[in-house]
Amino acid sequence: MPMNPDPRLRAAGKSDFASCPGLAARVWHSGAGARRALRLGLVPLAIWCVAGAPGLCFAAGREKAAMPAEGTRAADIVIHNPSVPAMPIRLDVDRVIVPVTVVDEEGKVLTGLDKNDFKVFDDGVRQTILSFSTTDAPVAVGIVFDTSQSMADKIQKSKEAVLEFFKTSNPQDQFMLLVFSGRPYLISSFTGDYESLLDQVLFAKPDGRTSLLDAIYVGLTRLKQDNADRKVLVVISDGGDNHSRYDFRDVRKVIREANVQIYSIGVFEPLEYRSQTPEEADGPSLLAKLADISGGRAFSVENPDELPDVAQAISHTIRNQYVIGYKPSNLVRDGRWRRIKVKVHPLPGKPFLRLHARAGYYAPTQ
Repeated sequence: MPMNPDPRLRAAGKSDFASCPGLAARVWHSGAGARRALRLGLVPLAIWCVAGAPGLCFAAGREKAAMPAEGTRAADIVIHNPSVPAMPIRLDVDRVIVPVTVVDEEGKVLTGLDKNDFKVFDDGVRQTILSFSTTDAPVAVGIVFDTSQSMADKIQKSKEAVLEFFKTSNPQDQFMLLVFSGRPYLISSFTGDYESLLDQVLFAKPDGRTSLLDAIYVGLTRLKQDNADRKVLVVISDGGDNHSRYDFRDVRKVIREANVQIYSIGVFEPLEYRSQTPEEADGPSLLAKLADISGGRAFSVENPDELPDVAQAISHTIRNQYVIGYKPSNLVRDGRWRRIKVKVHPLPGKPFLRLHARAGYYAPTQ
């Protein structure tokens, strides 16, 4: 007997045999049906359903999880906690690409350095730099925009920040927009038409709770699938997560897998006026930790009027990175996490420099 002859059931991921035992019982008790059941194999079929394929018989309505389509609530589809942890994705790494930002003691981006100013270490072993550039190459950018109720007094200036970021972007950049309150909501996959995305942002209204970690998780997962050499996630939020299913460890894991830099704009009340719920108190450090792990930067803003300037500063930072490439000297394909350390030579008059770069990568497995 062919499985799932009804195409509608196949499309939904369901089985025609969801009530196999009941079907066999009705045939058995229908007069001469017992003999026909034996000939047709329905009794063995019922036994097979109960003993051999309970997933087919009793899992009717269970569907495969899928990535969210545009205009869908991402959390309805993506956010889940599997009982068996998924294996991390390993990339076949022939060359490691490391975007590096150098800032001085005042937080200003330092330009004008060359290849000889840098050293790169892979698991403590110095590597030979094979490529070095400072060109403003196109970037795949995911915008994660907080529309929760806690952003009510800050959302207008946050919208202006998004506008400023778009205005100062590379014309060849591709953008994805994800808004969130109680759930992440994917507005659009990657597009170069940022004006249409801006229209969506301008009509956003604050409401609901804050699922920040869920939104970052979904954004990273989307970016991980993109083939761009440089990928960035820009997060605008007050950081007060109170409704996520994923936790910090889940997000940290996918940051390591995705090779995406996170730039966060934390919009906070002045310290003396903050309502100190545990979530709100942890907001600044949460955003800073995620950005640091990814090799990005975290910006904190107490005056919403400063938001457009901060967005412009992030765009400037992305445009003025040093992109370093090397082939790992360790060619063992063990799938292990390998740490990257980038150092810059001391510069005259600039004794205190800070570098932002990705923390590492997963080695290939085959």
